[in-house]
Amino acid sequence: MACFLIPAGEAVITTITQKIIEHKESSAGKTTEEVSEKSVKMPFSAKIKWLNGMLWGGSALLAFEHIWHGEIIPVFPFLTNAANPEDAAAMLHEMGTAGVAMAALVTAVWGAMVGISHIIEKRSEKSDNDAEVEIK
Repeated sequence: MACFLIPAGEAVITTITQKIIEHKESSAGKTTEEVSEKSVKMPFSAKIKWLNGMLWGGSALLAFEHIWHGEIIPVFPFLTNAANPEDAAAMLHEMGTAGVAMAALVTAVWGAMVGISHIIEKRSEKSDNDAEVEIK
């Protein structure tokens, strides 16, 4: 019904957060190209971009699916279940259960991706430091 609105709302918040972090990184003189040339550490704004892509893509796919099944219509109130109070209660329940669960799962997968990338960055830094010690 409207479960895609929860991940879409999270995507709006994370997109704004990404823009703020990118602005802070650029004002600190850390662009993505400069960081990648100096070390293997990826800026946090690039990692949030992963989350944004996952959230926006999933929300768009779910919205398309709801349009396909006639649950979203091009006239007010746009959601077929929003017109009837009984159906609206079911829609809100679905948003609270399925929508929140989907947003939480996507965020958890992203958290795992960030954790794995952190481990890879640490291993790469360690191997770079070991190589510098051998050269000296």
